[in-house]
Amino acid sequence: MNLETRLRVNENGRVVIPASFRKALGINVGDEIVLRIEDDELRITTLKHRIERAQRLVRQHVKPGTSLVDELIAERREAARNE
Repeated sequence: MNLETRLRVNENGRVVIPASFRKALGINVGDEIVLRIEDDELRITTLKHRIERAQRLVRQHVKPGTSLVDELIAERREAARNE
């Protein structure tokens, strides 16, 4: 999808994200968004999408059937026993 539009920044430094862009990005009322400057461009994504991306990256390095939560709990219990 290659959506592009031109906007004007108002006197308060605000811009309105058009509905078609919000829909394409899955941005809903009340969502937290993340702004990032990359290669002299402003990138916008939702916090939810950032978390999902991070989870996908982690899954690439974890063996199937492995529970990171169970491993963390076991490590914490071991550390508590050694205190």
